Amino acid sequence: MIHVETIETTSLGDRSYLAHDGRAAIVVDPQRDIDRVLALAGRLGVRITHVAETHLHNDYVSGGLALARLTGARYLVVAADTVGFERVPVADGAEVRVSESMRLRVAATPGHTFHHLSYLLDGPDGPVGVFTGGSLLFGTTGRTDLLGAQHAHSLAEHQHASVQRLADLLPDGARVWPTHGFGSFCAATQSDAPSSTVGREREVNPALRLAADDFVTQTLAGLDAYPAYYQRMGAANSGGADLIDLTPARRADPAELAARITAGEWVVDLRSRKAFAYRHLTGTVSLGLDGPMATWLGWMAPVDAPITLLGDSEQQVAAAQRELARIGIDRPTAAATGTPEQWVGDDRRLGTLTTATFTDLGAARAGRPPHGLPAPEVVLDVRMSNEWHRGHVDGAVHIPLPELPDRLDDVPAGVVWVHCGSGYRAAAATSLLQRAGHQVVHIDDAYATAADAGLTIVPAQENA
Repeated sequence: MIHVETIETTSLGDRSYLAHDGRAAIVVDPQRDIDRVLALAGRLGVRITHVAETHLHNDYVSGGLALARLTGARYLVVAADTVGFERVPVADGAEVRVSESMRLRVAATPGHTFHHLSYLLDGPDGPVGVFTGGSLLFGTTGRTDLLGAQHAHSLAEHQHASVQRLADLLPDGARVWPTHGFGSFCAATQSDAPSSTVGREREVNPALRLAADDFVTQTLAGLDAYPAYYQRMGAANSGGADLIDLTPARRADPAELAARITAGEWVVDLRSRKAFAYRHLTGTVSLGLDGPMATWLGWMAPVDAPITLLGDSEQQVAAAQRELARIGIDRPTAAATGTPEQWVGDDRRLGTLTTATFTDLGAARAGRPPHGLPAPEVVLDVRMSNEWHRGHVDGAVHIPLPELPDRLDDVPAGVVWVHCGSGYRAAAATSLLQRAGHQVVHIDDAYATAADAGLTIVPAQENA
């Protein structure tokens, strides 16, 4: 019997897979921290004989090459891509026998990239499912603009044809195992289910329900910005990434932390945003490990910028190092653990962050600001453009969070109340603004409550 185990990386919205028959195993699209894969194979008592890539990934550094080298597995990579390492080149129509009971069939599924592949998994009784990478996702497909906006239209046409092909090749009961789509910016839209089959996708997926022209139009209209570090991932993966170093980062004392903050470096507080609001080291940036820290930090911080991590424990800093290594930020410059009081050396550099709700904002705009909260002179929305266009607070200023570090001068003077969709991005934004000298209030609340708070919302049809 064939079993497929899922290795989730929720912070990046990706999944890797280990398929096995109790003895031999194949790993598909492994993340860079392959110790998780090796531990799983060890628990299952299986030997990894093959590692397969569906494409050269844009959103993370692959662990495929390192895993193949360490285990002696055959490394399956699309033949049409130019890479800087030895691999087993595979192309459309190839068949790979993993074991007596397990076989892969290779299908060209261009769309997410030009040379994207999917792997159809067959067992003793026929097709079991398909590893789709960034092609057929749950209720959506992989985005088609990562290789440049000039290719987005033609790749969207390819994407539609590829998904149609997969549906033709497989029975309705075949499982669908995508790599992207669980919060990843590689998805055209967000995933709508925890699992799926080809039959379910026939009912819900636009690529299987819409004509090609309609699918292309819908796909291109839904695309928003994607993280800046994606531009570096393709090169890293085509060159081949080796093992990562997850040994503890060098520890910084209060004097060093103060110097780095004074120099304007990225000193990142990994604690929850509520802990940050209560007390933090002045000049630090709030990017809690309870959210997609690596995505937003990797997007905002310049390439090779020194990054210092502050956490309440060694485990928290180690987890952050792992997250950052997945996107090619291999080693933090320094780190410190403990409490703000231990990091500061003296209390003069300890700060707090004023927080509020959308109800507070509604009351303040009605001339009844809650006690202790300064009246809002600017409302700053740091959500992404698609979110803004679906509706926003009347009179708000819009600067997407990834653009904020370079657009601090665009924020009007006065008391700035900052919001996003849930509070996480707004915490990062308020800390950046506070560091720049603005008086800020963090709206730590869900945007869905804004309309009920008495605020006027500009609806989508008025945004044209």
